[in-house]
Amino acid sequence: MATWPILSVTTFLPLVGAVFILLLRGEDEAAKRNARWVALWTTVITFIVSIFLITGFDKGNPGFQFVEDHPWLGGAIRYKLGVDGISLPFVILTTFLMPITIIASWNVEKRVKEYMVLFLLLETLMVGTFSALDIVLFYVFFEGGLIPMFLIIGVWGGARRVYASFKFFLYTLAGSVLMLLAIMAMYYQAGTTDIVKLLTHGFPREMQTWLWLAFFASFAVKLPMWPVHTWLPDAHVEAPTAGSVILAAVLLKMGGYGFLRFSLPMFPHASELFQPMMFFLSVVAIIYTSLVALMQDDMKKLIAYSSVAHMGFVTLGIFTFSNEGVQAGVFQMVSHGVVSGALFLCVGVVYDRMHTREIAAYGGLVNRMPIYAAVFMLFTMANCGLPGTSGFVGELLALMAVFKANTWAAVFATTGVIFSAAYALWLYRRVVFGALEKDSLKAITDLEAREIAILAPLVILTLLFGFYPAPVLDMSASAVGNLVAQTKAVLAPAKAALLGVQ
Repeated sequence: MATWPILSVTTFLPLVGAVFILLLRGEDEAAKRNARWVALWTTVITFIVSIFLITGFDKGNPGFQFVEDHPWLGGAIRYKLGVDGISLPFVILTTFLMPITIIASWNVEKRVKEYMVLFLLLETLMVGTFSALDIVLFYVFFEGGLIPMFLIIGVWGGARRVYASFKFFLYTLAGSVLMLLAIMAMYYQAGTTDIVKLLTHGFPREMQTWLWLAFFASFAVKLPMWPVHTWLPDAHVEAPTAGSVILAAVLLKMGGYGFLRFSLPMFPHASELFQPMMFFLSVVAIIYTSLVALMQDDMKKLIAYSSVAHMGFVTLGIFTFSNEGVQAGVFQMVSHGVVSGALFLCVGVVYDRMHTREIAAYGGLVNRMPIYAAVFMLFTMANCGLPGTSGFVGELLALMAVFKANTWAAVFATTGVIFSAAYALWLYRRVVFGALEKDSLKAITDLEAREIAILAPLVILTLLFGFYPAPVLDMSASAVGNLVAQTKAVLAPAKAALLGVQ
């Protein structure tokens, strides 16, 4: 495997599939069918290839593995890929979810070839973001993902799709312009764009503050954090089901990954300086967006606001600068990717039948859809953080870490667990329980084989990670330990000097 460019294969295999679909001739039913099958097999093979990353990964090695390094753009910028225990879980999450989203899109009839091409292109850009080890290459992948998602929302979305797609694009692009300026400043200061070298460069304290704020502008919007989260509900509501799944499960995680890859290790003094602000913004996000979720009458918008709240636990954990906190951030992002993606798929199931997401249009579905009711209940409980589900592990680890770092932040953040139970159970009761009184629902059918195939892997992972979180925690342990140790080693002299003065 040392001579096999497995990361390049994993990254660009979807792009090969996209090109193959573009070469398909015709727009008839046969061409649509072929486009679907090519997209499905491409994503399945990509996932199988990515499994070799897990089998060949050394969990005890905190450094980057499967590294590929070649000159690019004259040698100053390099084509460099690699993964460690922090980035690998997100690569696997991406390749795992893509076949599911393709199957979930099987009934799409409008411009099928272009639809499948955009999803395959998006997979290449997402995997590339998590595996890039050159900061300019990272930026290309990071920003490139805006284009296919912009088109997916704008072409295949709902009634307000154009507004939602432009809002998504402009919000995320505006934040990333500052990050590009920061990347240029880092290159002129360090003389390299190699992320591995930049991690140990040691930027001046004053410079760290401005660089941190520039990267924060991009990652906070992408995550998204309060108060720059307002693009997310609109994007989710208008996006097609598969677009909402990828947006919630993978694209949002790029913000959290950015904090872990850049903000903490490269700008540790600035991260410590802005720790109280991050705690404040995270707690506000958890409480405020949970209360807003309670007021929603659209299922997708409610789940979108809950995503903002749950990502607040991620930033809380990351900025505790502790092993358990950072691991909580990684695990919570993976768990949220599975659970939130599944919730949007559950909404898509009933939307395909009734063509409405209004909560008031439903009620008593358990009478006609018992399997759906059971599956939806599991993901609702996971969203609440019920013990035995993956949602419990991430939130518990985050709250334990935050309690040691800031007791008040932990106290206020814990109310988010109560609020999440309130809005999630309110949604479930209104949609699933009660008498089946609406005539439009009396002929609704339960999950079909294709939908069971989509949701079954997510059910398994939600329960597996709830009872046995070791696969994710063990994979990230060494890299997280190294990150925390290096960050604390940089901060220790300043703290010792401060104590000496006091």
